Amino acid sequence: MITMANFYQILSLFLIYAAYRNFKSGLWANGGFWLMVGIIAISGDYALAQSKLGNKLPVQIIGAGVVALGLLATKMQKGKTQELAVERRRELAAILGHKLFIPALLIPLVTVLVVIFGDFLTKGSFKFLGEGSLTLMGLSLAGIVALIAAAIVTGQGRYSFQEGSRLLDSMGWAALLPLILAVLGGVFAKSGIGQTIADGISMVIPTDSKLACVLAYGLGMVIFTVIMGNAFAAFPVMTAGIGLPLLIGKHGADPAIMGAIGMLTGYCGTLLTPMAANFNLVPAALLELRDPNGVIRQQVATSIPLMIVNIALMYFLIFR
Repeated sequence: MITMANFYQILSLFLIYAAYRNFKSGLWANGGFWLMVGIIAISGDYALAQSKLGNKLPVQIIGAGVVALGLLATKMQKGKTQELAVERRRELAAILGHKLFIPALLIPLVTVLVVIFGDFLTKGSFKFLGEGSLTLMGLSLAGIVALIAAAIVTGQGRYSFQEGSRLLDSMGWAALLPLILAVLGGVFAKSGIGQTIADGISMVIPTDSKLACVLAYGLGMVIFTVIMGNAFAAFPVMTAGIGLPLLIGKHGADPAIMGAIGMLTGYCGTLLTPMAANFNLVPAALLELRDPNGVIRQQVATSIPLMIVNIALMYFLIFR
């Protein structure tokens, strides 16, 4: 049976390999960072199980590891892996042509197939996919399938892990931002910030007005995403503070439509903030743009109209 734990184990092995390459190159902070992430990823289930049994030490050790990551991140440097010359890369791209898109297109295709048919992958009472999110397992499996496809299409499979390690070092600590910010949103929700927001919003807006509540939720998703860098972090806070008590509880909004459009509205904020470093700053660095905020400037004209349309759609659809 395949579970998410198996994919985390594979990820951990890759991170440990990336750490080894950095240690070998003398980049000790980079190596220590990826080694720590790999250890945390592979030991998370064990720490959680021990915590449920009353043994808090493994969780505390992982907490110390997270603090260490913050310290190591300040010392990380860009990797020194030699890349192919631009002319050679263009030559290879011309030879492969549109075949280069096959691995990338396999990722959404395999993910959707697993989500649709995952529950039917059984043999008697045996299930090939274990409990958990089929979307996450499908995406993880799709990544492995795409890696194999890329090796077949390019004939350069022996460089897969080396190039993966180089790309990881190019992104640096920003590669972990989506995960960290999503966890931060959960922490904020657990700490009661959502209720505090609800109380504050109730004092400012007329809560009997559906339009006012929709505006507060939609704009709140955008503003919190700008502050926190990721809609995943803003979603639990704004949904607990405005979505659940006001839109769903008070006005009877459809939770599925509200959640889907609300998350998309939050992503409008992602387009506007340097806090979303992995989306907006890392590409600028990789492309060596003169303006580090150049990506954000180009996205403003898309973000604002999309936000307005999303809020309008939310108002007209969630109360059906």
